[in-house]
Amino acid sequence: MSDHFIQDTVLEVFYALHSHPELSYEEYETTDLIRSTLRRSGIDILNLPLKTGLVAAVGHGDRVIAVRADIDALPIEENTDLSYRSIYSGKMHACGHDFHAAAILGTALLLKEQESSLKGLVKIIFQPAEEAPGGAGSVIETGVLDDVKTIFGIHTSPAFDTGTVALREGATHAAVDRFRIVFRGKGTHAAHPNLGNDPFIIAANFITAVQTVVSRNSDPFATNLISIGHVEGGKTWNVIPEEVLLEGTIRSMNDKDRKLCQDRVMKLAHSIAAAFNGMADVEWLIGIPAISNDKELTDFAREIALCEGFKVESAPRSLGGEDFALYEQKIKGTFIQIGSGKGLPLHNPGFIADPQAIYPASVYMAHLAAQALEHFYDFN
Repeated sequence: MSDHFIQDTVLEVFYALHSHPELSYEEYETTDLIRSTLRRSGIDILNLPLKTGLVAAVGHGDRVIAVRADIDALPIEENTDLSYRSIYSGKMHACGHDFHAAAILGTALLLKEQESSLKGLVKIIFQPAEEAPGGAGSVIETGVLDDVKTIFGIHTSPAFDTGTVALREGATHAAVDRFRIVFRGKGTHAAHPNLGNDPFIIAANFITAVQTVVSRNSDPFATNLISIGHVEGGKTWNVIPEEVLLEGTIRSMNDKDRKLCQDRVMKLAHSIAAAFNGMADVEWLIGIPAISNDKELTDFAREIALCEGFKVESAPRSLGGEDFALYEQKIKGTFIQIGSGKGLPLHNPGFIADPQAIYPASVYMAHLAAQALEHFYDFN
C-alpha cells in the first residue's frame, strides 16, 4: 500500500464514521467498517468476546504494546454544514471519536507495511463506549491487555491548531463520581408547613453547604469540583412533598481528595437532614479514576512528536473524565492530545475536527509505537 492509498482510506473511513455515528455499545456498523478495512489489508483481528469494538494486532514477539482509539458517538443533534454531517437524528460524533478511530486505523495500516521490521507486537484497540463511560473495562475484562507493557491513547483537541501535539505528565483528566441523595421529610399542605417537614428546606441547605467542601475543606491549590445537576421534588404548587431527589458529581485529580470529598458530602447530607428532623438516603456511584500519565512515556511521546515536525504544547488539565484512565491503572501509559483546529469545544453540536489532522496523527502514532518497541520497551 502506498502512503497516498492509506491517506485516502483514512479520510474515507473518517467521513463514513462521522456521517453514521452510533452511541455507546451500539457501534455495530462502526465495528464492521473498521473490521472490513483491516481485513482487506491482511491485519489480524483477535477473537475476543466484545459485542462492539475490536482489537487488532500487527507484529510478532514477546514485546507487546498497545494503542487505543474510542469509537462511540454522543446523543447530540449535529448543527454543522458539513457535506458528511450525521445522517442520524440526535446522534453525532461531537467528541472526535471518528477522528480517533480513523487515525488509529491509519496507524494499523502503516504498521502493517513495516511489520517485518517491528521489534515486537502492537495491539490496536478500537474501544466501544467511552462515553458510557467505562467501555475500557469491557476490553480489560477480556484479558487482551495482560501481556501489554505500555499503552498510548489519543484525543482530538479544538484548543490547538492542526499540526500540534499536547502532552502532560501526571493527572490530566479527573476522577468522576456521582451521588444520588433522597432527602425525606413529611408531606403536608403548603399552607400548613408546621404540620409537616419540608424536604426542600433540607435539600436547599445541603446545596449551599456542599460548596464549602471545596472552598473550606480541600487544599486551596487542589483541583476539585462539586456540582449539583438535578433536583426533583413535588407534583404541584400547593403541596409540600414527602421527599426531594438530588443528584450531582464530584471531580478530583487524586485519591486523597476523592475520598475527602466523598466523606464530606455524605456527612453533610446526613447531618443536615438530621438537623431538620429529616432523613437522607445517599447512593454513591464510583466512576472512572483520574488519568495519570507516566513521565517517561510522556517525555518519549514528546520527543517523537518533535521528530515528526509537530509543534508540541503542554496539555491543559480538565475536570472532564476519560476512561483511558482504566488502562493506566493496569499499564503504564500516556494520553496524547492532537490539535484538530481551533474551534467550538468538544460535545458541542457545532464541533468540527479538521480532516487534514488525521493522517499526520496516524503517521505519528505508527512512529511512536515502532520506536517504543525498539527503544523504550524495557523501562523501569
